[in-house]
Amino acid sequence: MAKDVAEVFVETLAAAGVKRVYGVAGDSLNALTEAIRRHDEIAWIHVRHEEAAAFAAGADAHLTGTIAVCAGSCGPGNLRLINGLFDCHRSRVPVLAIAAQIPSQEIGSGFFQETHPEQLFKDCSYFCELISHASQIPRILGIALRTAIAKRGVAVIVMPGDIALCECSSAPLSLGILDTASIERPSDSALGQAAEMLNRAEKVTILGGAGCEGAHAGLLAMAAQLNAPIVHTLRGMEFIEYDNPYDVGMTGLIGFSSGYHAMMNCDVLLVLGSDFPYQQFYPKEAKIIQVDRRDEQIGRRTRVDLGLIGTVKDTMAALMPLLQEKTQRAQLDACVDHYQRARKGLDDLAVCEPGHTPIHPQFVAKVLVEVAADDAVFICDVGTPTIWAARYLRMNGKRRLLGSFTHGSMAASVPQAIGSQVAFPGRQVITLSGDGGLAMLLSDILTLLQLKLPVKMVVFNNSSLGFVELEMKAAGLVPFGTDLVNPDFARLADAAGILGMRVEKPEELRPALTRALQHEGPALVDVIVNRQELSMPPALKAEQALGFGLYMVKAVLSGRGDEVIDLVKTNLFR
Repeated sequence: MAKDVAEVFVETLAAAGVKRVYGVAGDSLNALTEAIRRHDEIAWIHVRHEEAAAFAAGADAHLTGTIAVCAGSCGPGNLRLINGLFDCHRSRVPVLAIAAQIPSQEIGSGFFQETHPEQLFKDCSYFCELISHASQIPRILGIALRTAIAKRGVAVIVMPGDIALCECSSAPLSLGILDTASIERPSDSALGQAAEMLNRAEKVTILGGAGCEGAHAGLLAMAAQLNAPIVHTLRGMEFIEYDNPYDVGMTGLIGFSSGYHAMMNCDVLLVLGSDFPYQQFYPKEAKIIQVDRRDEQIGRRTRVDLGLIGTVKDTMAALMPLLQEKTQRAQLDACVDHYQRARKGLDDLAVCEPGHTPIHPQFVAKVLVEVAADDAVFICDVGTPTIWAARYLRMNGKRRLLGSFTHGSMAASVPQAIGSQVAFPGRQVITLSGDGGLAMLLSDILTLLQLKLPVKMVVFNNSSLGFVELEMKAAGLVPFGTDLVNPDFARLADAAGILGMRVEKPEELRPALTRALQHEGPALVDVIVNRQELSMPPALKAEQALGFGLYMVKAVLSGRGDEVIDLVKTNLFR
Protein backbone atom coordinates (compact mmCIF):
# COMPACT_ATOMS: atom_id res chain seq x y z
CA MET A 1 0.00 0.00 0.00
CA ALA A 2 1.37 3.41 -0.99
CA LYS A 3 2.26 5.79 1.80
CA ASP A 4 1.73 9.51 1.84
CA VAL A 5 4.49 12.09 2.28
CA ALA A 6 3.65 12.63 5.94
CA GLU A 7 4.05 8.92 6.72
CA VAL A 8 7.41 8.72 4.96
CA PHE A 9 8.42 11.94 6.71
CA VAL A 10 7.64 10.53 10.17
CA GLU A 11 9.30 7.19 9.42
CA THR A 12 12.44 9.06 8.31
CA LEU A 13 12.43 10.99 11.59
CA ALA A 14 12.07 7.76 13.54
CA ALA A 15 14.96 6.18 11.62
CA ALA A 16 17.08 9.20 12.57
CA GLY A 17 16.35 8.58 16.26
CA VAL A 18 13.79 11.34 16.79
CA LYS A 19 11.52 10.54 19.75
CA ARG A 20 9.44 13.71 20.09
CA VAL A 21 7.96 16.54 18.05
CA TYR A 22 7.00 19.71 19.93
CA GLY A 23 4.28 21.91 18.50
CA VAL A 24 0.75 23.26 18.27
CA ALA A 25 -1.66 21.43 15.97
CA GLY A 26 -3.17 23.21 12.96
CA ASP A 27 -4.93 22.26 9.73
CA SER A 28 -1.80 22.59 7.59
CA LEU A 29 -0.12 20.09 9.94
CA ASN A 30 -3.01 17.60 9.99
CA ALA A 31 -1.34 15.01 7.79
CA LEU A 32 1.83 15.13 9.86
CA THR A 33 0.12 14.94 13.26
CA GLU A 34 -2.04 12.06 12.02
CA ALA A 35 1.09 10.18 10.93
CA ILE A 36 2.66 10.82 14.34
CA ARG A 37 -0.52 9.63 16.07
CA ARG A 38 -0.26 6.31 14.26
CA HIS A 39 3.48 5.89 14.88
CA ASP A 40 4.54 4.16 18.09
CA GLU A 41 8.08 5.53 18.26
CA ILE A 42 7.41 9.29 18.08
CA ALA A 43 5.35 11.36 20.52
CA TRP A 44 3.57 14.64 19.76
CA ILE A 45 4.33 17.07 22.61
CA HIS A 46 1.46 19.53 22.63
CA VAL A 47 2.45 22.97 23.98
CA ARG A 48 0.41 26.18 24.13
CA HIS A 49 2.64 28.46 22.06
CA GLU A 50 4.95 27.66 19.15
CA GLU A 51 7.77 29.76 20.60
CA ALA A 52 7.68 27.43 23.60
CA ALA A 53 7.87 24.46 21.22
CA ALA A 54 11.14 25.73 19.76
CA PHE A 55 12.65 26.49 23.17
CA ALA A 56 11.57 23.05 24.43
CA ALA A 57 13.09 21.28 21.43
CA GLY A 58 16.34 23.20 21.97
CA ALA A 59 16.55 22.14 25.62
CA ASP A 60 15.81 18.54 24.64
CA ALA A 61 18.63 18.62 22.07
CA HIS A 62 20.99 20.37 24.52
CA LEU A 63 20.60 17.74 27.23
CA THR A 64 20.37 14.62 25.07
CA GLY A 65 22.92 15.63 22.45
CA THR A 66 20.57 14.33 19.75
CA ILE A 67 18.39 16.09 17.22
CA ALA A 68 15.00 17.37 18.36
CA VAL A 69 12.04 18.55 16.28
CA CYS A 70 9.44 21.30 16.54
CA ALA A 71 6.56 22.21 14.24
CA GLY A 72 4.31 25.14 13.48
CA SER A 73 1.30 25.45 11.20
CA CYS A 74 1.19 27.90 8.29
CA GLY A 75 1.58 31.66 8.70
CA PRO A 76 1.34 32.82 12.33
CA GLY A 77 1.93 29.29 13.62
CA ASN A 78 5.43 28.86 12.23
CA LEU A 79 6.28 32.56 12.61
CA ARG A 80 6.07 32.08 16.37
CA LEU A 81 8.83 29.47 16.17
CA ILE A 82 11.39 32.05 15.08
CA ASN A 83 12.53 33.47 18.42
CA GLY A 84 13.02 30.02 19.94
CA LEU A 85 14.82 28.84 16.82
CA PHE A 86 17.21 31.78 16.99
CA ASP A 87 18.06 30.62 20.50
CA CYS A 88 18.60 27.02 19.33
CA HIS A 89 20.76 28.13 16.43
CA ARG A 90 22.91 30.48 18.49
CA SER A 91 23.22 27.89 21.26
CA ARG A 92 24.42 25.37 18.64
CA VAL A 93 22.01 22.56 19.31
CA PRO A 94 20.63 20.35 16.49
CA VAL A 95 16.97 21.13 15.85
CA LEU A 96 14.72 20.45 12.85
CA ALA A 97 11.81 22.86 12.45
CA ILE A 98 8.80 21.92 10.34
CA ALA A 99 7.15 25.06 8.96
CA ALA A 100 3.84 24.09 7.41
CA GLN A 101 2.74 26.16 4.42
CA ILE A 102 -0.55 27.14 2.74
CA PRO A 103 -1.84 24.96 -0.15
CA SER A 104 0.86 24.83 -2.81
CA GLN A 105 -1.36 26.10 -5.61
CA GLU A 106 -2.12 29.24 -3.59
CA ILE A 107 1.50 30.28 -2.91
CA GLY A 108 2.11 33.75 -4.30
CA SER A 109 -1.55 34.79 -4.35
CA GLY A 110 -1.71 36.56 -1.00
CA PHE A 111 -3.79 33.68 0.36
CA PHE A 112 -5.07 33.52 3.95
CA GLN A 113 -2.11 33.21 6.37
CA GLU A 114 0.44 33.29 3.54
CA THR A 115 4.07 33.97 4.45
CA HIS A 116 7.35 32.82 2.92
CA PRO A 117 9.13 30.77 5.61
CA GLU A 118 12.00 29.85 3.29
CA GLN A 119 12.98 33.53 3.44
CA LEU A 120 11.95 34.28 7.03
CA PHE A 121 13.97 31.45 8.59
CA LYS A 122 17.21 32.01 6.65
CA ASP A 123 18.90 33.97 9.45
CA CYS A 124 18.28 31.32 12.10
CA SER A 125 19.13 28.15 10.18
CA TYR A 126 21.86 26.42 8.20
CA PHE A 127 19.31 24.86 5.84
CA CYS A 128 15.84 26.04 4.83
CA GLU A 129 14.02 24.62 1.81
CA LEU A 130 10.49 24.40 0.46
CA ILE A 131 9.11 20.97 -0.43
CA SER A 132 7.15 21.48 -3.64
CA HIS A 133 6.84 17.88 -4.85
CA ALA A 134 6.29 14.55 -3.10
CA SER A 135 9.36 13.02 -4.73
CA GLN A 136 11.63 15.38 -2.79
CA ILE A 137 10.89 13.48 0.39
CA PRO A 138 12.86 11.86 2.01
CA ARG A 139 16.04 13.08 0.25
CA ILE A 140 15.59 16.75 1.20
CA LEU A 141 14.55 15.76 4.71
CA GLY A 142 17.71 13.68 4.99
CA ILE A 143 19.83 16.65 3.92
CA ALA A 144 18.11 18.84 6.51
CA LEU A 145 18.64 16.33 9.32
CA ARG A 146 22.28 15.73 8.44
CA THR A 147 22.94 19.47 8.25
CA ALA A 148 21.41 20.13 11.66
CA ILE A 149 23.34 17.25 13.23
CA ALA A 150 26.71 17.89 11.59
CA LYS A 151 26.69 21.68 11.98
CA ARG A 152 24.88 21.65 15.32
CA GLY A 153 22.21 24.17 14.48
CA VAL A 154 18.77 24.60 12.97
CA ALA A 155 17.42 23.19 9.72
CA VAL A 156 13.95 24.07 8.43
CA ILE A 157 11.63 22.13 6.14
CA VAL A 158 8.79 24.18 4.64
CA MET A 159 5.97 21.87 3.57
CA PRO A 160 2.51 22.77 2.22
CA GLY A 161 -0.30 20.80 3.82
CA ASP A 162 -1.49 19.38 0.52
CA ILE A 163 2.00 18.06 -0.34
CA ALA A 164 2.05 16.19 2.97
CA LEU A 165 -1.08 14.31 1.83
CA CYS A 166 0.32 13.28 -1.55
CA GLU A 167 1.35 9.69 -2.27
CA CYS A 168 5.08 9.08 -2.03
CA SER A 169 6.77 6.24 -3.88
CA SER A 170 10.11 6.71 -2.09
CA ALA A 171 10.94 4.66 0.97
CA PRO A 172 12.37 6.29 4.13
CA LEU A 173 16.14 6.64 3.94
CA SER A 174 18.75 6.10 6.62
CA LEU A 175 20.83 9.14 7.41
CA GLY A 176 24.01 7.11 7.11
CA ILE A 177 25.64 8.88 10.04
CA LEU A 178 25.59 7.38 13.51
CA ASP A 179 28.14 9.60 15.23
CA THR A 180 29.65 12.87 14.04
CA ALA A 181 32.46 12.74 16.60
CA SER A 182 35.94 12.59 15.10
CA ILE A 183 39.41 13.69 16.11
CA GLU A 184 39.84 17.38 15.35
CA ARG A 185 43.19 18.94 16.19
CA PRO A 186 45.54 21.59 14.75
CA SER A 187 48.61 20.84 12.67
CA ASP A 188 51.89 19.96 14.37
CA SER A 189 53.42 23.28 13.35
CA ALA A 190 50.52 25.26 14.87
CA LEU A 191 50.76 23.22 18.07
CA GLY A 192 54.51 23.91 18.17
CA GLN A 193 53.90 27.66 17.95
CA ALA A 194 51.35 27.47 20.75
CA ALA A 195 53.72 25.47 22.96
CA GLU A 196 56.52 27.97 22.36
CA MET A 197 54.30 30.90 23.39
CA LEU A 198 53.04 29.10 26.49
CA ASN A 199 56.47 27.86 27.54
CA ARG A 200 57.94 31.38 27.30
CA ALA A 201 55.14 32.98 29.32
CA GLU A 202 55.51 33.64 33.02
CA LYS A 203 51.79 34.07 33.73
CA VAL A 204 49.21 32.05 31.78
CA THR A 205 45.45 32.34 32.32
CA ILE A 206 42.87 30.00 30.77
CA LEU A 207 39.41 31.18 29.71
CA GLY A 208 37.12 28.18 29.20
CA GLY A 209 33.69 28.11 27.58
CA ALA A 210 31.03 25.62 26.52
CA GLY A 211 33.50 24.00 24.14
CA CYS A 212 35.15 22.45 27.22
CA GLU A 213 32.29 19.95 27.51
CA GLY A 214 33.78 16.50 27.96
CA ALA A 215 37.29 17.88 28.53
CA HIS A 216 37.30 18.39 32.31
CA ALA A 217 40.15 16.02 33.14
CA GLY A 218 42.40 17.35 30.38
CA LEU A 219 41.62 20.95 31.32
CA LEU A 220 42.70 20.39 34.92
CA ALA A 221 45.84 18.57 33.79
CA MET A 222 46.80 21.49 31.55
CA ALA A 223 46.13 24.01 34.32
CA ALA A 224 48.38 21.98 36.63
CA GLN A 225 51.12 21.86 33.99
CA LEU A 226 50.98 25.63 33.47
CA ASN A 227 50.04 26.65 37.03
CA ALA A 228 47.29 28.61 35.31
CA PRO A 229 44.09 29.95 36.88
CA ILE A 230 40.93 29.04 34.98
CA VAL A 231 38.25 31.62 34.30
CA HIS A 232 34.97 30.19 33.04
CA THR A 233 32.12 31.67 31.04
CA LEU A 234 28.49 31.18 32.04
CA ARG A 235 27.90 28.52 29.37
CA GLY A 236 31.11 26.79 30.42
CA MET A 237 30.24 26.84 34.13
CA GLU A 238 28.64 23.38 34.25
CA PHE A 239 31.66 21.76 32.57
CA ILE A 240 34.49 23.62 34.34
CA GLU A 241 33.61 24.82 37.83
CA TYR A 242 33.26 21.55 39.75
CA ASP A 243 36.18 19.78 41.51
CA ASN A 244 38.50 22.45 40.13
CA PRO A 245 41.23 23.89 42.37
CA TYR A 246 42.27 26.24 39.55
CA ASP A 247 38.86 27.87 39.09
CA VAL A 248 38.76 31.60 39.82
CA GLY A 249 35.19 32.33 38.75
CA MET A 250 33.65 34.18 35.86
CA THR A 251 34.42 37.50 34.27
CA GLY A 252 32.08 39.80 32.35
CA LEU A 253 29.05 41.81 33.33
CA ILE A 254 27.80 39.23 35.83
CA GLY A 255 31.15 37.77 36.83
CA PHE A 256 33.67 37.99 39.66
CA SER A 257 36.41 40.54 40.22
CA SER A 258 38.83 37.59 40.55
CA GLY A 259 38.03 36.32 37.05
CA TYR A 260 38.44 39.78 35.60
CA HIS A 261 41.85 40.37 37.20
CA ALA A 262 43.14 36.88 36.33
CA MET A 263 42.58 37.70 32.65
CA MET A 264 43.86 41.25 32.82
CA ASN A 265 47.12 40.36 34.57
CA CYS A 266 48.50 37.53 32.43
CA ASP A 267 51.18 37.28 29.75
CA VAL A 268 49.26 34.74 27.66
CA LEU A 269 45.52 34.13 27.64
CA LEU A 270 44.54 30.67 26.40
CA VAL A 271 40.92 30.78 25.22
CA LEU A 272 39.40 27.29 25.04
CA GLY A 273 36.06 26.75 23.30
CA SER A 274 34.65 30.16 24.17
CA ASP A 275 32.81 32.83 22.23
CA PHE A 276 32.72 35.23 25.19
CA PRO A 277 31.36 38.40 23.54
CA TYR A 278 32.38 41.36 25.70
CA GLN A 279 35.48 42.95 24.19
CA GLN A 280 36.15 45.24 27.16
CA PHE A 281 36.88 42.24 29.39
CA TYR A 282 39.77 40.89 27.28
CA PRO A 283 43.35 41.91 28.11
CA LYS A 284 44.95 44.51 25.86
CA GLU A 285 48.64 43.61 26.35
CA ALA A 286 48.69 39.82 26.70
CA LYS A 287 49.30 37.38 23.87
CA ILE A 288 46.11 35.47 23.05
CA ILE A 289 45.79 31.88 21.80
CA GLN A 290 42.30 30.75 20.83
CA VAL A 291 41.17 27.15 20.37
CA ASP A 292 37.88 26.49 18.59
CA ARG A 293 36.53 23.82 16.25
CA ARG A 294 34.95 26.55 14.09
CA ASP A 295 37.49 28.62 12.22
CA GLU A 296 35.08 31.54 11.80
CA GLN A 297 35.12 32.00 15.58
CA ILE A 298 38.81 32.82 15.73
CA GLY A 299 39.48 36.47 16.50
CA ARG A 300 35.94 37.74 16.17
CA ARG A 301 35.79 38.97 19.79
CA THR A 302 39.33 40.16 20.39
CA ARG A 303 42.73 40.34 18.75
CA VAL A 304 44.24 36.83 18.50
CA ASP A 305 47.95 36.05 18.10
CA LEU A 306 47.44 32.37 17.27
CA GLY A 307 44.29 30.49 16.32
CA LEU A 308 44.11 26.72 16.69
CA ILE A 309 41.33 24.87 14.86
CA GLY A 310 40.13 21.78 16.69
CA THR A 311 38.10 20.56 19.62
CA VAL A 312 39.31 21.54 23.07
CA LYS A 313 39.71 17.93 24.15
CA ASP A 314 41.71 16.80 21.12
CA THR A 315 43.80 19.96 20.95
CA MET A 316 44.79 19.78 24.61
CA ALA A 317 45.72 16.11 24.28
CA ALA A 318 48.05 16.94 21.39
CA LEU A 319 49.46 20.07 23.02
CA MET A 320 50.17 18.75 26.52
CA PRO A 321 53.27 16.68 25.63
CA LEU A 322 54.88 19.83 24.19
CA LEU A 323 54.46 21.92 27.32
CA GLN A 324 57.11 22.47 29.96
CA GLU A 325 55.97 22.19 33.56
CA LYS A 326 55.94 25.56 35.31
CA THR A 327 57.13 25.63 38.89
CA GLN A 328 56.18 29.16 39.92
CA ARG A 329 52.75 29.39 41.59
CA ALA A 330 52.71 33.04 42.57
CA GLN A 331 50.15 34.12 39.97
CA LEU A 332 47.94 31.07 40.52
CA ASP A 333 47.99 31.42 44.31
CA ALA A 334 47.21 35.14 44.11
CA CYS A 335 44.29 34.52 41.75
CA VAL A 336 42.86 31.68 43.84
CA ASP A 337 43.16 33.79 46.98
CA HIS A 338 41.42 36.68 45.21
CA TYR A 339 38.64 34.31 44.15
CA GLN A 340 38.17 32.99 47.68
CA ARG A 341 37.83 36.54 48.99
CA ALA A 342 35.41 37.46 46.19
CA ARG A 343 33.46 34.27 46.83
CA LYS A 344 33.21 35.06 50.54
CA GLY A 345 32.03 38.56 49.76
CA LEU A 346 29.23 37.22 47.58
CA ASP A 347 28.31 34.53 50.09
CA ASP A 348 28.05 37.20 52.80
CA LEU A 349 25.39 38.90 50.68
CA ALA A 350 23.35 35.69 50.48
CA VAL A 351 22.15 36.00 54.05
CA CYS A 352 18.68 37.05 55.16
CA GLU A 353 17.77 37.32 58.82
CA PRO A 354 14.35 36.00 59.90
CA GLY A 355 11.69 38.62 59.42
CA HIS A 356 13.75 40.71 56.98
CA THR A 357 11.66 41.79 54.02
CA PRO A 358 11.80 41.93 51.11
CA ILE A 359 13.98 38.84 50.76
CA HIS A 360 17.43 39.19 49.22
CA PRO A 361 17.43 37.29 45.88
CA GLN A 362 20.94 35.98 46.59
CA PHE A 363 19.52 34.16 49.60
CA VAL A 364 16.89 32.49 47.42
CA ALA A 365 19.51 31.12 45.01
CA LYS A 366 21.75 29.96 47.86
CA VAL A 367 18.98 28.05 49.64
CA LEU A 368 17.70 26.59 46.37
CA VAL A 369 21.06 25.05 45.52
CA GLU A 370 21.27 23.56 49.02
CA VAL A 371 17.93 21.73 48.77
CA ALA A 372 18.10 20.72 45.09
CA ALA A 373 19.06 17.22 43.95
CA ASP A 374 22.64 16.38 43.00
CA ASP A 375 21.60 15.84 39.38
CA ALA A 376 19.09 18.70 39.11
CA VAL A 377 18.67 20.61 35.85
CA PHE A 378 18.59 24.36 36.53
CA ILE A 379 17.12 26.68 33.91
CA CYS A 380 17.28 30.43 34.39
CA ASP A 381 15.53 33.36 32.75
CA VAL A 382 17.62 36.21 31.40
CA GLY A 383 18.22 39.27 33.56
CA THR A 384 18.69 39.12 37.31
CA PRO A 385 17.83 35.37 37.66
CA THR A 386 20.86 34.67 35.44
CA ILE A 387 23.04 36.78 37.74
CA TRP A 388 21.98 34.87 40.84
CA ALA A 389 22.33 31.54 39.02
CA ALA A 390 25.84 32.42 37.84
CA ARG A 391 26.98 33.48 41.30
CA TYR A 392 25.25 31.03 43.61
CA LEU A 393 24.42 27.78 41.83
CA ARG A 394 26.97 25.05 42.35
CA MET A 395 27.83 22.58 39.61
CA ASN A 396 29.13 19.11 40.47
CA GLY A 397 29.55 17.29 37.15
CA LYS A 398 26.00 15.89 37.28
CA ARG A 399 23.90 19.02 37.47
CA ARG A 400 23.07 20.91 34.28
CA LEU A 401 22.54 24.61 33.64
CA LEU A 402 20.48 25.94 30.74
CA GLY A 403 19.27 29.34 29.67
CA SER A 404 19.08 31.69 26.73
CA PHE A 405 22.69 32.68 27.36
CA THR A 406 23.65 33.70 23.81
CA HIS A 407 20.39 34.87 22.27
CA GLY A 408 19.30 36.45 25.56
CA SER A 409 15.55 35.97 25.21
CA MET A 410 13.08 36.53 28.01
CA ALA A 411 10.53 33.82 28.79
CA ALA A 412 12.77 30.86 27.89
CA SER A 413 12.94 29.13 31.29
CA VAL A 414 9.57 27.36 31.52
CA PRO A 415 9.55 26.26 27.83
CA GLN A 416 13.10 24.94 28.17
CA ALA A 417 12.00 23.15 31.33
CA ILE A 418 9.27 21.41 29.32
CA GLY A 419 11.82 19.95 26.90
CA SER A 420 14.18 19.04 29.73
CA GLN A 421 11.54 17.26 31.79
CA VAL A 422 10.08 15.39 28.79
CA ALA A 423 13.57 14.18 27.86
CA PHE A 424 14.45 13.24 31.46
CA PRO A 425 11.24 12.47 33.35
CA GLY A 426 13.08 11.14 36.38
CA ARG A 427 15.24 14.22 37.02
CA GLN A 428 14.51 17.32 39.05
CA VAL A 429 14.00 20.26 36.69
CA ILE A 430 13.96 23.70 38.34
CA THR A 431 13.48 27.13 36.81
CA LEU A 432 14.81 30.38 38.19
CA SER A 433 12.11 32.52 36.61
CA GLY A 434 11.79 36.26 36.56
CA ASP A 435 8.30 37.65 37.07
CA GLY A 436 8.54 39.38 33.68
CA GLY A 437 9.81 36.26 31.91
CA LEU A 438 7.23 33.97 33.48
CA ALA A 439 4.37 36.28 32.53
CA MET A 440 5.55 36.64 28.92
CA LEU A 441 4.81 32.98 28.08
CA LEU A 442 2.56 32.30 31.04
CA SER A 443 0.28 30.05 28.99
CA ASP A 444 2.78 27.23 29.01
CA ILE A 445 2.52 26.58 32.72
CA LEU A 446 -0.69 24.87 31.53
CA THR A 447 1.49 22.58 29.40
CA LEU A 448 3.14 21.36 32.60
CA LEU A 449 -0.28 20.44 33.96
CA GLN A 450 -1.51 18.87 30.72
CA LEU A 451 1.59 16.73 30.24
CA LYS A 452 1.92 15.99 33.96
CA LEU A 453 5.47 17.36 34.06
CA PRO A 454 6.77 17.88 37.62
CA VAL A 455 8.75 21.05 36.81
CA LYS A 456 9.45 23.31 39.81
CA MET A 457 9.24 27.06 39.12
CA VAL A 458 10.94 29.48 41.52
CA VAL A 459 9.81 33.02 40.73
CA PHE A 460 12.06 35.95 41.65
CA ASN A 461 9.21 38.44 42.00
CA ASN A 462 10.40 42.05 42.28
CA SER A 463 7.51 43.62 40.35
CA SER A 464 9.87 44.99 37.72
CA LEU A 465 12.03 44.27 34.72
CA GLY A 466 14.91 44.28 37.18
CA PHE A 467 17.95 44.05 34.92
CA VAL A 468 16.58 46.64 32.49
CA GLU A 469 15.96 48.92 35.45
CA LEU A 470 19.54 48.45 36.62
CA GLU A 471 20.86 49.25 33.14
CA MET A 472 18.84 52.48 33.11
CA LYS A 473 20.24 53.51 36.49
CA ALA A 474 23.80 52.78 35.33
CA ALA A 475 23.17 55.06 32.34
CA GLY A 476 22.00 57.85 34.62
CA LEU A 477 18.33 57.43 33.72
CA VAL A 478 15.30 57.32 35.96
CA PRO A 479 13.73 53.90 35.30
CA PHE A 480 10.71 54.10 33.03
CA GLY A 481 8.45 51.39 31.64
CA THR A 482 9.86 48.72 33.93
CA ASP A 483 7.09 48.46 36.55
CA LEU A 484 5.10 45.21 36.57
CA VAL A 485 1.68 44.89 38.17
CA ASN A 486 1.69 41.19 38.97
CA PRO A 487 -0.99 38.80 40.15
CA ASP A 488 -0.37 36.52 43.09
CA PHE A 489 1.42 33.89 41.01
CA ALA A 490 0.89 31.25 43.71
CA ARG A 491 -2.88 31.70 43.67
CA LEU A 492 -2.80 31.76 39.87
CA ALA A 493 -0.93 28.42 39.90
CA ASP A 494 -3.44 26.98 42.37
CA ALA A 495 -6.31 28.03 40.10
CA ALA A 496 -4.64 26.13 37.26
CA GLY A 497 -4.29 22.97 39.36
CA ILE A 498 -0.57 23.49 40.10
CA LEU A 499 0.82 23.59 43.63
CA GLY A 500 1.47 27.26 44.38
CA MET A 501 3.17 28.85 47.39
CA ARG A 502 3.94 32.50 48.11
CA VAL A 503 7.00 33.34 50.20
CA GLU A 504 7.32 36.78 51.77
CA LYS A 505 9.60 36.05 54.76
CA PRO A 506 13.04 34.40 54.78
CA GLU A 507 12.03 31.76 57.31
CA GLU A 508 9.29 30.57 54.93
CA LEU A 509 11.68 29.93 52.04
CA ARG A 510 13.37 26.61 52.84
CA PRO A 511 10.14 24.84 53.88
CA ALA A 512 8.38 26.07 50.73
CA LEU A 513 11.20 25.00 48.42
CA THR A 514 11.48 21.63 50.14
CA ARG A 515 7.74 21.02 49.81
CA ALA A 516 7.79 22.04 46.14
CA LEU A 517 10.69 19.73 45.32
CA GLN A 518 9.03 16.82 47.09
CA HIS A 519 5.68 17.39 45.34
CA GLU A 520 4.92 14.81 42.66
CA GLY A 521 3.51 17.30 40.13
CA PRO A 522 4.43 20.78 38.92
CA ALA A 523 4.89 23.45 41.58
CA LEU A 524 5.45 27.20 41.70
CA VAL A 525 7.11 29.13 44.53
CA ASP A 526 6.48 32.88 44.23
CA VAL A 527 9.21 34.63 46.23
CA ILE A 528 8.91 38.37 46.89
CA VAL A 529 12.48 39.64 46.51
CA ASN A 530 14.11 43.02 46.90
CA ARG A 531 13.76 45.25 43.87
CA GLN A 532 16.69 47.49 44.77
CA GLU A 533 19.40 44.80 44.87
CA LEU A 534 22.48 45.88 42.94
CA SER A 535 24.66 43.50 40.95
CA MET A 536 27.75 45.30 39.79
CA PRO A 537 30.21 44.13 37.10
CA PRO A 538 33.71 43.14 38.29
CA ALA A 539 35.16 46.38 36.92
CA LEU A 540 32.94 49.40 37.42
CA LYS A 541 33.58 51.99 34.74
CA ALA A 542 33.77 55.67 35.58
CA GLU A 543 30.78 56.39 33.36
CA GLN A 544 28.71 53.78 35.22
CA ALA A 545 29.57 55.32 38.59
CA LEU A 546 28.68 58.72 37.17
CA GLY A 547 25.49 57.24 35.75
CA PHE A 548 24.36 56.00 39.16
CA GLY A 549 25.09 59.43 40.62
CA LEU A 550 23.02 61.13 37.92
CA TYR A 551 20.22 58.64 38.43
CA MET A 552 20.08 59.41 42.15
CA VAL A 553 19.92 63.16 41.51
CA LYS A 554 17.22 62.77 38.85
CA ALA A 555 15.21 60.39 41.03
CA VAL A 556 15.19 62.86 43.93
CA LEU A 557 14.26 65.78 41.67
CA SER A 558 11.42 63.77 40.11
CA GLY A 559 9.91 62.97 43.49
CA ARG A 560 11.30 59.45 43.79
CA GLY A 561 13.66 60.04 46.68
CA ASP A 562 12.26 57.06 48.60
CA GLU A 563 13.58 54.82 45.84
CA VAL A 564 17.10 56.24 46.29
CA ILE A 565 16.90 55.77 50.07
CA ASP A 566 15.84 52.11 49.59
CA LEU A 567 18.70 51.57 47.14
CA VAL A 568 21.29 52.97 49.54
CA LYS A 569 19.90 51.13 52.56
CA THR A 570 19.77 47.82 50.69
CA ASN A 571 23.29 47.89 49.29
CA LEU A 572 25.44 49.98 51.63
CA PHE A 573 24.19 49.02 55.08
CA ARG A 574 24.07 45.23 54.92
